[in-house]
Amino acid sequence: MPKESSPFINNTDNDKGNLYDGKNMALFEEEMDSNPMVSSLLNKLANYTNLTQGVKEHEEADDDEGPVLTQDLTVHGPSPALGTLIGVYLPCLQNILGVILFLRLTWIVGTAGIMESLAIVVMTCSCTMLTAISMSAIATNGVVPAGGSYYMISRSLGPEFGGAVGLCFYLGTTFAGSMYILGTIEILLTYIVPSAAIFKAEKKEDEAEALLNNMRVYGTCCLTLMSLVVFVGVKYVNKLALVFLACVILSILAIYAGVIKTNVKGLSFFVCQIICLLGNRTLQNHNFDQCLKTMEVDNVTVTTKLWSLFCDSPDLNATCNEYFTLNNVTVIQGIPGLTSGVIRDNIWGDYGPNGMLVENKHQASEPAADTSQDIYMPYVANDITTFFTLLVGIYFPSVTGIMAGSNRSGDLRDAQKSIPIGTIMAIATTTFIYISSVILFGACIEGVVLRDKFGDSVKGNLVIGILAWPSPWVIVIGSFFSCCGAGLQSLTGAPRLLQAIARDGIVPFLQVFGHGKANGEPTWALLLTGGICEIGILIASLDAVAPILSMFFLMCYLFVNLACALQTLLRTPNWRPRFKFYHWALSFLGASLCLSLMFISSWYYALVAMLIAGCIYKYIEYRGAEKEWGDGINGLSLNAARYALIRLEEAPPHTKNWRPQMLLLLNLDSDHAVKHPRLLSFCTQLKAGKGLTIVGSVLEGTYMTKEAEVKKAEQNIKSSMTTERTKGFCHVVASSNLRDGFSHLIQTAGLGGMKHNTVLMAWPGTWKQSNDPVSWKNFIETVRETTAAHQALLVAKNVDSFPTNTDRLGQGTIDVWWVVHDGGLLMLLPFLLRQHKVWRKCKMRIFTVANMDDNSIQMKKDLQMFLYHLRLDAEVEVVEMHDSDISAFTYEKTLVMEQRSQMLKQMQLSRTEREREIQSITDSSRSSIRRNNQTGASGSESGPSRELEDTQEDEVAQLIHDRNTASHAALNDKADAGPDRVHMTWTKDKFLTERNRNRAEANMGVRDIFNMKPNQSNVRRMHTAVKLNEVVVNKSQGAHLVLLNMPGPPKNRGGDENYMEFLEVLLEGLNRVLLVRGGGREVITIYS
Repeated sequence: MPKESSPFINNTDNDKGNLYDGKNMALFEEEMDSNPMVSSLLNKLANYTNLTQGVKEHEEADDDEGPVLTQDLTVHGPSPALGTLIGVYLPCLQNILGVILFLRLTWIVGTAGIMESLAIVVMTCSCTMLTAISMSAIATNGVVPAGGSYYMISRSLGPEFGGAVGLCFYLGTTFAGSMYILGTIEILLTYIVPSAAIFKAEKKEDEAEALLNNMRVYGTCCLTLMSLVVFVGVKYVNKLALVFLACVILSILAIYAGVIKTNVKGLSFFVCQIICLLGNRTLQNHNFDQCLKTMEVDNVTVTTKLWSLFCDSPDLNATCNEYFTLNNVTVIQGIPGLTSGVIRDNIWGDYGPNGMLVENKHQASEPAADTSQDIYMPYVANDITTFFTLLVGIYFPSVTGIMAGSNRSGDLRDAQKSIPIGTIMAIATTTFIYISSVILFGACIEGVVLRDKFGDSVKGNLVIGILAWPSPWVIVIGSFFSCCGAGLQSLTGAPRLLQAIARDGIVPFLQVFGHGKANGEPTWALLLTGGICEIGILIASLDAVAPILSMFFLMCYLFVNLACALQTLLRTPNWRPRFKFYHWALSFLGASLCLSLMFISSWYYALVAMLIAGCIYKYIEYRGAEKEWGDGINGLSLNAARYALIRLEEAPPHTKNWRPQMLLLLNLDSDHAVKHPRLLSFCTQLKAGKGLTIVGSVLEGTYMTKEAEVKKAEQNIKSSMTTERTKGFCHVVASSNLRDGFSHLIQTAGLGGMKHNTVLMAWPGTWKQSNDPVSWKNFIETVRETTAAHQALLVAKNVDSFPTNTDRLGQGTIDVWWVVHDGGLLMLLPFLLRQHKVWRKCKMRIFTVANMDDNSIQMKKDLQMFLYHLRLDAEVEVVEMHDSDISAFTYEKTLVMEQRSQMLKQMQLSRTEREREIQSITDSSRSSIRRNNQTGASGSESGPSRELEDTQEDEVAQLIHDRNTASHAALNDKADAGPDRVHMTWTKDKFLTERNRNRAEANMGVRDIFNMKPNQSNVRRMHTAVKLNEVVVNKSQGAHLVLLNMPGPPKNRGGDENYMEFLEVLLEGLNRVLLVRGGGREVITIYS
């Protein structure tokens, strides 16, 4: 089988010699260079190996034994071999179960009650389950490299959304590291070695502040240590993952074993399960051993340690706290068991403010008159104000971690099968664990113990620990290592996520974080991650950090659901997920649930997270590198554009909605650069980015020969548009001649309802100097075609003197000369220009022309009232044009114009005459050459005859050159010249006779030119142009811009050149002029 090169798979040039040895595919051999044969393409794609961009490569690079990575898509090394259980299920399980389960779930159940706790669990787990379904659809829609949610969102919703959500996910992962570190330190200082605290509270009211300071110091040390471990070698973190997972599983099994143990009769409970109540208030069981006020020792009543906590001395006659005196102490069982019926007391919640005492509502109590000293007594109290939405924010991090499987897609044997099954099964398992835990905690543990966050009533033990079997230390040690492992994994994963975003190049200021050590270790990203993580450490409260990372994870899950819903609704051809159990309604439900949970948890955190994501989105949009990833937003834009175009085409726009939709006709120089860039500037100032702008140009020739030049011209025009800040579309066409090209643009530019209604072009300033009449003939034909197409026309004269976008015109005027009514376009254009900062300080003046029989005063009043109704601010002036005799100057100017036109016609031979002359001279030359060859030509020819032959040869060369460089104007006359093409045999005598006759006719025509009289119609038109020019120059010579009605071209094409002369006279002496010709419809209205 022959081999072929492929643009998709890397190849070498060594085998090009035998590419096409086979003869079966000879028909396609010319396409083999760009299109590979299916057989080899399938073979190479089947051997494609997807690499993870994470821990694995760095570990192999550290060991110098991994596969050599190249820029090839293929890599020779061990193929991925992880299945669903090891590759997805267990990692997700480990990431989902964590610190909140061990440290806060019992407190949430006691505070919110079983019913509301179940509502929290169901809401959050439903959110993650719906997100997992959407994620599974995206992950099975093709090969997903490592990168998790960032890769999926960026390739589905585009770089802007991908970058914004990717950074939010990065911040969420980083703050998750802070939360796990804070959980680790809380377990260490509260339950393992409380004596290690650096800051110790002398008074009870200072305990909370001392705890926070200890968390900050130890948290910073722990963060530094973990960062060093990650920096030195992530392979150690990877190898310890199994140990951390075993700790989590053993801890959960110990909890279930403890629940079973509480229901077995005959087993005694631990001492730490005894709860001491004073009245109905729960006491902190740290500084006393027996829950008694007094006790009998050798028949003597003595006070206990508890007495000394409430009284000023150990004597029986000491002064004691009032509440202590009025109430007795009682002992209750902290974990009465499943059959005790305590579940009835824990069904509903017990929220309260900061400092509220934890009380048992079913115990009798005598209230004290003075409660001011309660905060100094050893009661268990709320350390924060509790309410339902706060608990949602604190609990949500316990269900995150569902992306762990998709992050390992490169290590999976069959990612498209393993990711959906493993992730959904892990969520189902953890949901069962959470729901059963809520019910079992509420059914087994006394309410006052559940609401005791730090276990003060059970001698400072972890509440969930006293339920576990065989020992509380199983849970304490297990949760400690679990939090350590989760923190290390966060510090490992977050820098790599940031590195992936930086290497994509969509956020310019993050470029530095794409670099690292020689083996690819993201050193700079790790430093930034550590710095952000330190912010969470300094907050120091687990309850305050948890809602922050909840926001970022919810934002990420929101956009995963949106990406799936969008792809499903758009039905893009590439959307073919192998996972079929998804629906756009489920994705929208998941997105709505994520958004709701964001605002339920903390509305102000939600707004801050959205603001951060919005700022990143806009930054990437304006400054980021442009990426084309085939994202769904482009598909959404196309669908929205199609819908809008169909709606626009149903009816023409109302006058109130009319704005100039511009077709800008540009001329290019020999290098295909824009000849008049100020025309683009003027278009920008007129449009201010609103509406449609199409910039078009024409190259002479066919597209097959001019393809490269067309693309180069488009690039030059787009570059000029960027420089001049012109927002719009560029279209360059190749045509046999300029006239047809511009005609095609005028007819076909735009699409559906988004078509141009105004044409903007530059005045052909060199039309008089050019010997070729094509330029001004094309101009006039463009004027005629825009009129026929009912489109407005704007012609800028002296466009190179127009202001740039950086100029700021000072006090001056924009003068409008309203000679004839054209639909109000003359009124609208100055208003639009003054919206731009270049023209903002200019005032608008309107001049109208009155004849002798018009009432000038009434015209001015009517015009002022008309402008008032139009809501336009402008000065009004009526200029009277007196009837006067036609001056000698006007008569002479008209005569000179017609003489010039006639002389140009006389100087040009018809095409037939030129061809006849070429033929005759050619024949004469050939006969002379033949005679010379026959006679030997060595001196037999006389001097004059040799000179004649040289002259004839020069004439032949010149005429042939003229023939080859004939203008397109002559080509357009081809049909008319057809009948005159007579093939005749010309002798030398006939040729000399014909040439002399033509010269005589030409001389007679020249004599007639100087004796001719001008046409009266032309004289009248020239008179109007001269008189109007005098008035305009007198009034508006100092104006920044003059807008003037453009008279229409003559119906008789023979007067085209005279029409150009009239316009030249009309505009003489004016600097910046904009000729305006309406499109035949009203464009401005007095109605709202």
